Amino acid sequence: MLDALHPIYHHGHPASSDRGYHPLTMIVALLRGSCLCALMGGLAIAADTAASADKLEVLKALPIENGQITLVEHSDAPTLAIPKGSTFNNLPPRTVVKVVLHPAKGSNINVEIWLPNAESWDSRLVGLGNGGAAGHIGPGTLVGPLSGGHVAVTTDMGTAPNPDSGIGNPEVWKDFGFRATHLMTVVAKQVIMAYYGKAAEHAYFVGGSTGGQQSLQEAQRYPDDYDGIVANIPAHCRTPLHAYFLWNEQILHKCPFSESQQRSVIKAGNDYMASREVPQTAGKLISDPRCTQNDIDAVITRARELDQTLTDAHAEALRKLFGGPRHAITGERIFCGIPFGSSFDIAHGNLYLFKWVFGADKDLMTIDFGKDIDTYTAALGPYLNAENTDLDRFRKRGGKMLMISGSADSCVPYHASLDYYERVAERIGSLDETKAFLRLYIIPGMSHGPGPGINKLPNMLDLVINWREKSALPDMIKGQRVINGKTELDLPLYPYPTKTGWVAETGFAPVEGPRRGVDRISGRFLPAAAE
Repeated sequence: MLDALHPIYHHGHPASSDRGYHPLTMIVALLRGSCLCALMGGLAIAADTAASADKLEVLKALPIENGQITLVEHSDAPTLAIPKGSTFNNLPPRTVVKVVLHPAKGSNINVEIWLPNAESWDSRLVGLGNGGAAGHIGPGTLVGPLSGGHVAVTTDMGTAPNPDSGIGNPEVWKDFGFRATHLMTVVAKQVIMAYYGKAAEHAYFVGGSTGGQQSLQEAQRYPDDYDGIVANIPAHCRTPLHAYFLWNEQILHKCPFSESQQRSVIKAGNDYMASREVPQTAGKLISDPRCTQNDIDAVITRARELDQTLTDAHAEALRKLFGGPRHAITGERIFCGIPFGSSFDIAHGNLYLFKWVFGADKDLMTIDFGKDIDTYTAALGPYLNAENTDLDRFRKRGGKMLMISGSADSCVPYHASLDYYERVAERIGSLDETKAFLRLYIIPGMSHGPGPGINKLPNMLDLVINWREKSALPDMIKGQRVINGKTELDLPLYPYPTKTGWVAETGFAPVEGPRRGVDRISGRFLPAAAE
């Protein structure tokens, strides 16, 4: 053992008495060194703990404009169990900050921020969207970004404790429409600077459905907030979309469809559109549900052949459901109809916006699509709709955005997103210039989330990060249908208008698909944005 110590301790020099080192002397020195190292290590840990405690105190004392920090808490617990929800494991250490904001009387916005320890932070901020009418914060949404090394932030959009908070309250309309998401971002950046002593190098936003509305509002109204954005199944055309919900609600209230009748209608659409599909999807799903009135009539005929219980009343209802809402007086397009191959179940409901305007006691079945829709649009459209095609500031500062819609989504149908994309391209004047910063993917057979066709996509946040920071174009992406761990369908997917084609000799190949092909919503239902 002593012989082994000599070369280590002397760093290659002979352990001889002429250097004044005796083996026993070295052992004593080593033991003293070990104690010193342990002491220094303990002091370092104590210093880190003290530094962390100091950071928490800094956050607790951080002044917030028109608001206050209500919680600052550090946790090393690797497990998070959400009441009546999921349990998450292997979480990294984090500091949780909760903030409440009151930018105006009648406004109450909750924000939650999760910060990884400094040594784990990748210098990125990720803002996360909410869903439906919001009104709550789901901690589980913050887990993924935190585990990826990002600071994560989200908001309840000011609609707590439930959607009724917006009845007759324009401040809630503003918060839900755009203000809460922006202020959430401002506060998160302030907290980052206070906690880490430096700003985030990049900021990204990811949201779906209502979160997609938040995504597009950020790009349009606050282009400096985020460097990259993922707008998944975006409910950006908000007031026309909810008019579509009401239109369907009133039709289905008068003429309901049984589950078996719905299945027949879905199958009729898939059968009719099969000739336009690649062999792997023909008759199973619809990649491109754009259609004409002749297509609608043919699908209704096919549905009645499949199901003899579908009556003339059902046929008339289907014409209205597939046709979509129009203004009762002028006939102008309000929104498009339910896409072929998609469920009716998620195409109605969500009528809280009408209560915001007409009150809690309004019989929603009596709302007309003439003057009532005009009143509703004028009240909410300027705050909720994210339809401004001027994305120049976002584009010129290097911003990148991915939009994703599902071809079988009847909750937030693809039509409005496709048309918005086309209007942006028209404004810019070039599809290539548009695709350089904004790309739209229409996912075959995807509903309001995964399935019933494609149910697995790559991590879109990673794609937009690599696009923004490494100029890695998200050209072809893989979409899969995975059932019980088995891949049943594996499709290459391309940004609109490119479609997935099939060449018998070589297999899948990109083909240029048609442009436009959906009715444009009348401008009167898309009033200019207001603060």
